[in-house]
Amino acid sequence: MRSLRWAAMGCFLTGLLLALALVLALAQSSRAQSPEEKTAKYLEAVRHQPGLLLAFLQQMPKGGDLHVHLSGAIYAESMIDWASESALCVDRSTSKLIPAPCDSCEPYRDKPSVRCAYQDHILYDQLVDAWSMRNWHREQESGHDHFFATFDKFGPALEKHVGEALAEVASRAAADHLQYVEVMQTADKMKAAILGDKIGWDDDFSKLRDKLLAGGMSDIVASVRGQLDSDEARKKEVLHCGTALPAPGCQVTIHYLYQVLRGLPREQVFAQILLGFELSKADPRFVGFNLVMPEDYYVPMHDFDLHMRIIEALHKFYPATHVSLHADELWMGLVPPEGLRFHIRESIERGGAERIGHGVAVMSEDDPIGLLREMAKKNVLVEICLTSNDVILGVSGDRHPLPVYMKYGVPVALATDDEGVSRSDMTHEYLRAVETYGLSYADLKRMARESLEHSFIPGGSLWSDGRELRRAAACSDDKTPGDRATGKCAKFIGANERARVQWQLEKAFTEFEKNY
Repeated sequence: MRSLRWAAMGCFLTGLLLALALVLALAQSSRAQSPEEKTAKYLEAVRHQPGLLLAFLQQMPKGGDLHVHLSGAIYAESMIDWASESALCVDRSTSKLIPAPCDSCEPYRDKPSVRCAYQDHILYDQLVDAWSMRNWHREQESGHDHFFATFDKFGPALEKHVGEALAEVASRAAADHLQYVEVMQTADKMKAAILGDKIGWDDDFSKLRDKLLAGGMSDIVASVRGQLDSDEARKKEVLHCGTALPAPGCQVTIHYLYQVLRGLPREQVFAQILLGFELSKADPRFVGFNLVMPEDYYVPMHDFDLHMRIIEALHKFYPATHVSLHADELWMGLVPPEGLRFHIRESIERGGAERIGHGVAVMSEDDPIGLLREMAKKNVLVEICLTSNDVILGVSGDRHPLPVYMKYGVPVALATDDEGVSRSDMTHEYLRAVETYGLSYADLKRMARESLEHSFIPGGSLWSDGRELRRAAACSDDKTPGDRATGKCAKFIGANERARVQWQLEKAFTEFEKNY
């Protein structure tokens, strides 16, 4: 009898537990999912359907693109148009632009006008392929060499069309649902380098700075600012900004990083770095500087320590200037092993880099795990350029450190690098990230937010805690952005450009997630 009673009680308890489980399941299923949860669920549903996934990612708000070279951002087709307007010729054997006079458009003349390409499809296709990665084949040619060779070939096309180039960058950013772009540009047309060559070298960096300032650096700053006024006016004209029918690109905020050509002689690099500091001090449109040119070239490798010492010394005169540095856009075999061991760490600890561009070879650095933890602690963001790293370095998939950065809590944001040369855009960077690494909607949303949080946009942040993304006190009551902020939040956003752009992103997320 006792065993029967125990059996009956067991059945009763089992039934009770099943009933409770059913009630909990029903309660959970009946709880209304948030728009964010529904959106995340949709992404999972289309993850293995490329067309639907692409459409989803194209419409998704993406925040900022923090790693964009202006010359590399332009598609070859636009360069052909601008070269034609500038009456340039092309050396058919090298695909390099050259000044007039040109040969006629008769077939296979050596130096035809670029205009001839409009009637000569063989020439037109040759230029697009030579000026970009289109139809490049890894097994036939180094991606690294083909990529970096493009800039010397099409460079003259951009000289009189910077405003149009900015308009193209803004338009494509708007189409990709970006709110912000930081454009890298050597905006002085090499005037600082020429001044540096004229002044010469001095091992006393303070004295060398004084000589450059006294020798005409302020005039260069003034000329850059004046030229930017003109270029931005042309950009607005192309996009019809301020008219009844402005193009979507008018809504994209653009700031600039002065790009230093680190492959130049040391006195010229010093002068360009100084100009980067001076521009950031003089003009709020310039929010920092970066060092560019292939990191594996002789001078960037040989003078790396010198460049860090220059930045470290000059930063003391300009403590508010932001610095983002290319570091470890390298891979084993491109340089000797010892060349992979210190660039990221030195860029952060000596160069004062708040962001790192590429960071591909991080696991070849000395004590990589310690470095990753240091980057997470210092909140140093890595600008991840997946397509660029694949075509230039041949690094993709499991060999790319993106998952490692995320594992160790290092902030990351996707970037296009040179979307025109690479024939890509930000939507396809997101697509590559999702398809390769299985990123979730929460991962992508955080990256978009991180891009603006780690941007160099002036002003306070919408987030009081950039890591946990908790709202600033003034906007803590505005949980879901409407058409515009109210009260204290409106006042805060009105006074802080960074917060204003971040608010635009949050508003865009709210509208996007309503679709799911």
